[in-house]
This record gives sequence, structure tokens and C-alpha cells, in this order.
Amino acid sequence: MRHAAVLPALCALSACAATQSGPVEPQPSARYAFWRPAPVADAQEPAKAIAEAPAEAWRPVDPENLLLLDLKEGGRVVIELAPDFAPVHVANIRAFARAGWWDNASIYRVQDNYVVQWGNGDAKVALPAGVAKQPPAEYDRPLAGLAVRPLGYPDSYAPMVGHAGGWPVAYDPESGRAWMTHCYGYVGVGRDLAPDTGTGGELYAVIGHAPRPLDLNIALVGRVVEGMGLLAARPRGTGPLGFYEDPRQNVPIARIRLAADLPAAERPRFEVMRTESEAFSRYVTGRANRGGEFFRRPAGGVDVCNAPVPVRKVR
Repeated sequence: MRHAAVLPALCALSACAATQSGPVEPQPSARYAFWRPAPVADAQEPAKAIAEAPAEAWRPVDPENLLLLDLKEGGRVVIELAPDFAPVHVANIRAFARAGWWDNASIYRVQDNYVVQWGNGDAKVALPAGVAKQPPAEYDRPLAGLAVRPLGYPDSYAPMVGHAGGWPVAYDPESGRAWMTHCYGYVGVGRDLAPDTGTGGELYAVIGHAPRPLDLNIALVGRVVEGMGLLAARPRGTGPLGFYEDPRQNVPIARIRLAADLPAAERPRFEVMRTESEAFSRYVTGRANRGGEFFRRPAGGVDVCNAPVPVRKVR
């Protein structure tokens, strides 16, 4: 059902209002000290770090992990899937794509500063063979096996954050768990209330400020690597949670396919900067210490979602 794919709404102002009547003395973390490195005065500009990154600093995106969303009005959105974080959901998404399940689906929800969502909504479309109807809650994974490059700056939502395998991650060394973060352009699975986990048939992309409270609550399955404007620039829905009230507002989808199923000559190709590379370290340092003629004062810090992993299209 369409409403089974609704993401949690922003809470009402009355429910979110602070209960304290005065200022609260900040308390240091009992587990991790919050510290802030000194700004780096001679940091390399991020754009220069990307431009000068050697060939070995980039990894190709597997065509099995490239989802191509073609709109009937024209235009394509390309999504890189993340099977290392949500393997069952990604397997479902591949099955949906290969079965043509999304042919004639639509974008039907655009909530300002939050998400754009697409799928079959309320349409009764049988699930393809092989789709897991109730995937596990793939909201986090073992930290073991991830070569994490710590960001080096404190985070409001997790004990530690960084990057691993080309993805932004949050993690807890004590519990040994890690999870991908809800950053701009990241793609997750619409679901109903718990214990439902969503099949992957209804997907959303973040189009606003990173909704990090969704971390550990919804399965993230990838990120948009091309065509973000085709999602983020849509008219906002006027119904509850940004749903389009008039079905005629829905944006028809022509088809969604995997790049691996196209002839090799027709496949788009992308590369992602290796987050374990020296080039990426220079890039992150540059993002945290913007200088030059415009930035009068380097920030000396950066949020994990404000250090997006560079992706480039290979011509």
C-alpha cells in the first residue's frame, strides 16, 4: 500500500518542545571525549584534491550495483547500490528491476527538505518471484570487515563517524556495529511501522538537510550518483507528508533497470574515490579547512554528510 511506505513524519512542535526552562550545563561524554583539531592553514582545496587524485585513487562501480531510473518525460537518475550494508534489500531491488516491476510506477511524494519517494504506491502489483517479503532489519552491520577512515571530528548522532568502502558510516567501537548515514542524495527503503522493514519496492531519496534521526531505523540501500536534480527540483506535494493529492501530479517512470543488463557499450560508467586513499584524506582535510580568497576563516571541522565521497562519470 502507498501508506505502508510512509516514512516517519517530523514530530509536532508541541511534542518536540524543550522541557527545560533555562540553559543546561553541557556534560562531557562518558565514553568519548569531544575534541576539535586546530584548523589546517595550508589545506589543499577540495576541488584540487579531486582533480589531482591519481587513477589508483578511484574504484569503478560494478554495473550490478548501478540502478537506472528512466522517466517517461525524459531524463535518467542513476543510483549506486550498497549490498555491503543491506544485502537482502539490494537483492530484492535487483529482482524488482529485472522483473520490470517498476515499469509504469511513479514518483508520488515530494516532501520539502526531506525526501522524494517513488514506487507503485497503492497499485496492486504482485511481487516478483524471489523477492523476500520481510527482509531482516538491515539498519546496521558488523564493524568488522569495514576499513573505516575516521572523520576526525565529533558527531551529534553516533559515537564516531567516518568513511568505509566509499560510503559515509557511523559506528560504535564498543558494540562493534556500523551503519550508513542518511545524507543528501542517499536512497532508503520506505516501510510501514515496525516490525515491517519494507521490501525495497518503495524507495526514497533524501532531498534536504540530512535526516540523521532515521539512521538505525530504516534500511539505506545506496545513493544517487547522477540526476539528483530530476528528484530534488520537483514541485512539493501539498498532501500530508508531501504526497501529491492529485494522481495527475505523479511523475511517471518509464522503467528501472540494472546497468549490467544493458549491452556493454550502452552502460554508463562511474568511479568513486577510494576512501582509504591519500587523495581522499587530502580532500576531507580541504573540506574541513576551506581557505583561499572566499573563506576568510577556516571552519576547522566538517560533518560526515558535508564531506560527500567524490563520484565521477567515465566518458
